Amino acid sequence: MTETSKITPADIESKFRDIQGQVDTVAEDSKKKVAIAGSVFAVILLLIIYTMGKSAGKKKSTVLEIRRL
Repeated sequence: MTETSKITPADIESKFRDIQGQVDTVAEDSKKKVAIAGSVFAVILLLIIYTMGKSAGKKKSTVLEIRRL
């Protein structure tokens, strides 16, 4: 014969705390990955904008012609 133990509120609370701890750990890891990915994306975007601006400045340089009257 096997005995079935009753589930107490303390058992439920313990299990919820365990699950919450796992969720918090996963959330922290995800936040770190998103922050790193965002930083890398921002640096790449700034480099692209810088190089585009640098090349655009060379293409549209002004030529000034001075004539004597």
